[in-house]
Amino acid sequence: MTTKRWIAVIAAAALVIVSIGVNSLSYIFTRDLSALFDENFAMGGPTYEETVLESGDSTERIAVLDVSGVIQDTGPASPFAAVGYNHQSFMNQLADVREDETVKGIVLHVDSPGGGVLESSDIYDELVAIKESRDIPMYVSMGSMAASGGYYISAPSDKIFVHPETITGSIGVIMESLNYAELADNIGIDFNTIKTGPYKDMMSPNREMTQTERDMLQEMINDSYERFVGIVADGRGMSVDAVKKVADGRIMNGRQAIEAGLADDYGKLPDVVEAMKTDQNLKNPTVFEYSSSDSLSSLFGMNLSGMFKKNAESELIQKLLTDYQAPRMMYLYGER
Repeated sequence: MTTKRWIAVIAAAALVIVSIGVNSLSYIFTRDLSALFDENFAMGGPTYEETVLESGDSTERIAVLDVSGVIQDTGPASPFAAVGYNHQSFMNQLADVREDETVKGIVLHVDSPGGGVLESSDIYDELVAIKESRDIPMYVSMGSMAASGGYYISAPSDKIFVHPETITGSIGVIMESLNYAELADNIGIDFNTIKTGPYKDMMSPNREMTQTERDMLQEMINDSYERFVGIVADGRGMSVDAVKKVADGRIMNGRQAIEAGLADDYGKLPDVVEAMKTDQNLKNPTVFEYSSSDSLSSLFGMNLSGMFKKNAESELIQKLLTDYQAPRMMYLYGER
């Protein structure tokens, strides 16, 4: 065998070994272990509870809801995973607010680069339903970032407050996939694909995309983009053309967002709560938020995979070998 052939064989064997090892470790350290603890620790009911921030009239309350992190439904949280955004928990919180007649206003704190198109739409639809059924105000307090899907869920609010250094905007849709066909070819790996139609493996990482496929996906992306623009236009009282002038994916700071009509004023979370009290003539409301009541998550709130030293090469190999999720449309800004 030639030297080149030996290198290809060794590389292929190494990939197989790494694949087995990575998948085994991934299963051990990232699988949902909560089921193992349910029998001994589960108390039933939601995994959050109300925490009073300011005591006051219990018949007039302001709910402070927090969306921090990537807006993505990753399923039930593992007690060993780092605490982050939990889509199902947040949707349950919105359902509770919708049914609670004592809640007279919502302050939504957003610190997120956005996330999934579907999850962002879930939140938006529920917030609109709350406003329509309860006729209560909603203000948004943007943190360090409220971009793309983070802005999408903010759009139906009555007022949006930013910090001068807030990163917001990024109105648009993105869909990405890896392509390592050339790498595989260089090390002698062949992919055997059996499919029922020419587009069944669209966006496959092991072949180039055709122009016809790009056109198909672009049409899908355009539909989601037009919905995004329409939601911003409706929420901000702007024309579609005015929104599209800044809806090219660009990010902006707080000042630029105010000048573009995408935000109303400066203010941090306490300022936004006070503004709602004044605007809505709430003399002495109770202000509360939802916090996790899962003691296991608090105790073991860490990602065990973070205990292992990583570098760019190992992260790339792990992504190539373990990320089998199909590409999806995202309202997301930043690193993916």
